[in-house]
Amino acid sequence: MEEKETFSDGDSSSGCSERSNSPESSCVSLKSDQPMDKPATFKGKDTSTDLRQRSKPLESSCVSMKSDRSMDNIIEFKGRHTSTDLSHGSQLVQSRFKSSLMKKCQCLYEGTAKQGNPTLLNEIYTDLYITEREHGGINNEHEVRQIETQSRRAETEDTPIKCNDIFRPLPGQDKPIRTVLTKGVAGIGKTVSVQKFILDWAEGKENQDVQLIFPLPFRELNLMKDKTLSLSDLLRVFFPESEEMEISSNKYKVLFIFDGLDECRLSLNFKSEVKLCNMSESASVDELLMNLIVGNLLPSALIWITSRPAAADLVPSECVHRVTEVRGFNEPQKEEYFRKRISDQSLANTIITHLKSSRSLHIMCHIPVFCWISATVLEEMLRKSWKGKIPKTLTQMYTHFLTIQTNIKHEKDYEKKVKDEDMIVKLGKLAFQQLVKGNLIFYEEDLRECGIDVTEASVYSGLCTQIFREELGLYQGKVFCFVHLSIQEHLAALYAHISFTNNCINVYWKTFNPLAGLHHTAVNEALQSENGHLDLFLRFLLGLSLESNQTLLRELLTQTGSCSYNKEETVQYIKQKIRENHSPERSINLFHCLNELGDDSLMQEIQDYLKSGKIGETQLSSSQWSALVYVLLTSEQKMDEFDLKPFIGAQNRADEVLQKLLPVVKESRSVQLSNCGVTDEGCAALASALRSNPSHLRELDLTGNKLGTSGVNLLSSGLKDPHCKLEKLRVSKCGVTDEGCAALTSALRSNPSHLRELDLSWNKIGSSGVNLLSDVLKDPHCKLETLRLSKCGVTDEGCAALASALRSNPSHLRQLRLTGNKLRDSDVKLLSALKDDPHYELKMLL
Repeated sequence: MEEKETFSDGDSSSGCSERSNSPESSCVSLKSDQPMDKPATFKGKDTSTDLRQRSKPLESSCVSMKSDRSMDNIIEFKGRHTSTDLSHGSQLVQSRFKSSLMKKCQCLYEGTAKQGNPTLLNEIYTDLYITEREHGGINNEHEVRQIETQSRRAETEDTPIKCNDIFRPLPGQDKPIRTVLTKGVAGIGKTVSVQKFILDWAEGKENQDVQLIFPLPFRELNLMKDKTLSLSDLLRVFFPESEEMEISSNKYKVLFIFDGLDECRLSLNFKSEVKLCNMSESASVDELLMNLIVGNLLPSALIWITSRPAAADLVPSECVHRVTEVRGFNEPQKEEYFRKRISDQSLANTIITHLKSSRSLHIMCHIPVFCWISATVLEEMLRKSWKGKIPKTLTQMYTHFLTIQTNIKHEKDYEKKVKDEDMIVKLGKLAFQQLVKGNLIFYEEDLRECGIDVTEASVYSGLCTQIFREELGLYQGKVFCFVHLSIQEHLAALYAHISFTNNCINVYWKTFNPLAGLHHTAVNEALQSENGHLDLFLRFLLGLSLESNQTLLRELLTQTGSCSYNKEETVQYIKQKIRENHSPERSINLFHCLNELGDDSLMQEIQDYLKSGKIGETQLSSSQWSALVYVLLTSEQKMDEFDLKPFIGAQNRADEVLQKLLPVVKESRSVQLSNCGVTDEGCAALASALRSNPSHLRELDLTGNKLGTSGVNLLSSGLKDPHCKLEKLRVSKCGVTDEGCAALTSALRSNPSHLRELDLSWNKIGSSGVNLLSDVLKDPHCKLETLRLSKCGVTDEGCAALASALRSNPSHLRQLRLTGNKLRDSDVKLLSALKDDPHYELKMLL
């Protein structure tokens, strides 16, 4: 399931030093020394791809992708190949090109490239867990929330794929893959995966069918936003050696890598009628990219696009042949990272043990950048025999990290021309203003608005080299970002906090308020955010108000104000919002906030009820139901199976419990509801879970519930949804009639590819119901393997229909159960003959 990587020492001639004891950032830049004009500034409507705004799916006119022309000459990868059919001169050009890319890709850099200590990629690289996914749908949750829910998913749920195999079809996939879209939250390892892919190719280890790779990060393409040029010109600007290459002649198999779609400030309009088929035709950069992705330009070229989830739908699904998701480190990979990162294995073990002791910290370790932050902080503290408390919350970890960075000195003749605490305030203002706008990439004008001199930010502040990155990229135009979204959120919260404590200013209203007033405003703003983009900011803001974190801040800032603050007032306000909030999902972050404030009273009550085994007999308040959801979702256990029975009793009806615990149902792989008293009201909640994006539910057992026709109709509406991936459905003894059977079969025709097992036993579906099912079985897209129809009133007519269906589509059904039906011997022999025929997959007939 995991890729086995060979680690080499790399080529030290490129200027890479051996691994230092300083922390490494997993953020990478592929750089060139080519100069360019001053970059354009960006204003107006062209920031539609800012991450925080809800991306709208675009209609596409990717007509050429549907033609045979766009898929011509796509190489089918079958192993390690060498470049062939190239002239001697072309091989020399390719060799120089590979050498150039290898030098750029073989190192990771701390902070900025100018001041950071390089580390060999092959020395520190740890495999990532990557899966194949389906395209479509936008997940509006905060990315940390996505990581929290993802951490409870069984890794067997998705198809794992090696990074170097992303253009190779999996077994059973016969279509060539031209365009791959790789999704993943910030800091999860997308860019490092790109870098490792290129390095392995340049070193001759993998994907040697490809002769040229052109990495074109969106953050650098943004700087050419107003340029008009041809694709040949664009490549010459980025890669001068491409002038010697006859790329348009199909002499080379080419791969274009567009890293960071979420950072794109180009207007990628896939409905544009501009069609470019020649590399020498001039157009705007966004039109060049659109025509490349669609397949009008260089239809045989491979395309790899990476993006954060919120922007992934900017590329229409018909233009994408495979979607992969970088899910960061799985459990073994987390430990592997720390053992590679920290040479003292005893210390590494201590750090791993501590991180496992805190659920919130251990979950975040799925993100490689957070592992780097944690290693930086904990190694520093434990090496120095720190006498204070080791960080147990996110706020404590990030505040320690910020303190450590201000103490780093970088150059022998280092002259600090700006105080770190002044730079913290300026960076905090930038972080807050851009967080509210939804921006994660900044340009010089953004820095100037916050009083930051670009020279100060990139050279004179020791703070900036680790948390704030300047990237020269391929041009003189500068791009800035924090090394991870969570660092931006922490600094934004710090700015909001010190603005109040030093100047009594509420950053939201620019007026005086009590500190509790600032917190109340921040809580309200976070709850009103559709995508939860202020959730982590809120956690940090509340955590910074604690005295323990105030002590840390006094080490960081010499001028920190103080004010009277009643923590209990904020705690009660949050609990009030939990009571008022009818969405348990939106309340989850409020419980995280209570955890940051050190209040676990609600959670402790629920833990006590769970331990007593009497929670089903307890009448819970709305806030207690929300607490129960939080406790279940943050438990150590994987959400493989959820059984509703323990929560049902005299005080709690099944339908009500289903609605209250719907977030838990949505995150579970298997939901057991047999003989629980579920009615159509509960079916409506289940349909919602089946429609959720992403849908994790794979097995649903409703045996012995009186669903009736209305309940089955509601359930079928969920089964029809394209997000539904249910594989096993048991509705035996549920009062399903031929009318309900019609609804189920309609759903199977709409979304036929996932359901593998259907149990309809002990329902009066009659001949008409069996005939409907038989029609579905005839569909070649139907993948049903097990069909149980015991005691269903199947007659000789229904038996004949089933036999006819199996003759039409014999390849999938393996088990058919018909016990308890009044069948004639001739009917049984008819089906038995199919069972014994080697051309049919039917193995069991009962």
